[in-house]
Amino acid sequence: MIKEFSSFRDPDGFVYRQNDEIYRYVAPSYKENYDLLINSGLYDELVKKKHLVAANEVAPVAEGAYKLLQVQKIDFISYPYEWCFSQYQDAALLTLKIEKQALLHNMSLKDASAYNIQFSDGKPIFIDTLSFEKLDEKSPWIAYKQFCQHFLAPLCLMSYKDVRLSSLMKQYIDGIPLDLAAKLLPVLIRPGIWMNINLHAYFQNKYSDTKANPAQWQTMTKTKQIALIEGLYDLIAGLKKPVSHTEWENYYEDTNYTQTAFNAKISIIEEYMGSLKNVKKIADFGANNGYFTRIALKDIKDAKAVAFDVDPQAVEKNYNFVKQNNETNLLPLIVDLLNPSSGIGWANGERDSISNRINADVVLALALIHHLCITSNIPFDYIASYFSALAPNLIIEFVPKEDTQVQKLLNSRKDIYSWYNKNNFEESFGHYYTIEKRRDIPESKRMLYLLKRK
Repeated sequence: MIKEFSSFRDPDGFVYRQNDEIYRYVAPSYKENYDLLINSGLYDELVKKKHLVAANEVAPVAEGAYKLLQVQKIDFISYPYEWCFSQYQDAALLTLKIEKQALLHNMSLKDASAYNIQFSDGKPIFIDTLSFEKLDEKSPWIAYKQFCQHFLAPLCLMSYKDVRLSSLMKQYIDGIPLDLAAKLLPVLIRPGIWMNINLHAYFQNKYSDTKANPAQWQTMTKTKQIALIEGLYDLIAGLKKPVSHTEWENYYEDTNYTQTAFNAKISIIEEYMGSLKNVKKIADFGANNGYFTRIALKDIKDAKAVAFDVDPQAVEKNYNFVKQNNETNLLPLIVDLLNPSSGIGWANGERDSISNRINADVVLALALIHHLCITSNIPFDYIASYFSALAPNLIIEFVPKEDTQVQKLLNSRKDIYSWYNKNNFEESFGHYYTIEKRRDIPESKRMLYLLKRK
């Protein structure tokens, strides 16, 4: 039994892995709330709607536990600072839907952490079975502050100021402080946002050193709590996607490929993917809107892919494709390959690094290497070493100096890249891989490689 390092904050239970399965230990302290969750029908209702992960009771029960649950596995764990605006918004709205449904069953969420949401089959899903507790109508929603810090503040900052401000969640693992959000947001803002962020922050500061609370917080009937949840839902649903134009959002409308070259690239990727056996997980770096991720997935039965890109607008487009087409095998995420998500939180272990979370069968790196090498001065050997640690197979596109896209990069900098050529590329990657296949892309100076880890 391997206990999840991050599963230590809840005294009512924890998560562990055994034989590649996920289990949740339910402590005796959670007995009353667990029984209410099951007997009230709330659990069945949420699982049926695919709002909550399925968690089946198994025997024998672990020593000292009230119940032992085998939990539905999530293909890839992601974090809020890796979500585009619409993913974040959908995660917030799902949390509020669950809280409202819980209230109707005389229960409530005791925490509303954004980390309790993951994405499975293209949609957000709640993963913490032990977050539900019996409703206390004499008290306000205990997770209200947490919800505002984890969801409302980041979304408002993304919508009103800059979509990249979701990265503040890396710094503030327990949610963006409301006083900080209030300072960053515009002075003139919707009344609902002002009340839930600015006024909320004011009361937090005013009463932080006393046991007193504002009188209106002392009692919170179920009706009032439902009204609060509905108000938050309308507020978040009404937030507009940030309008901005980024470098890569229209990449495929401004490419130097001829139609012949583009079609050939598709065919070569299909050939390479078809030659690989037992592919279940694909990691695509620099995926943009996911066009070639979908090409790689097309004929691979039961495979899943994570599509990483640094551009929030490209990831937004990709996620919108997922939603519009009800895709269940692709997860778009915002990740900067030059500074990928690292381990953060207590002992750098509460939120895992990208490298530790990727357990792929094949990595795609298309039209990417020239940006890594020339824009950011990353040597071939460093790139090969990193990718080889993530998956046994690599499909990579080499873009030579003669390519017009490389020439654009060199127009704004001194050419100190005498080492950037095909021979050095093959030699450096040859330390980690064998070349299985190599194809020239016609009407182009580019080459596509299929590499196998040594």
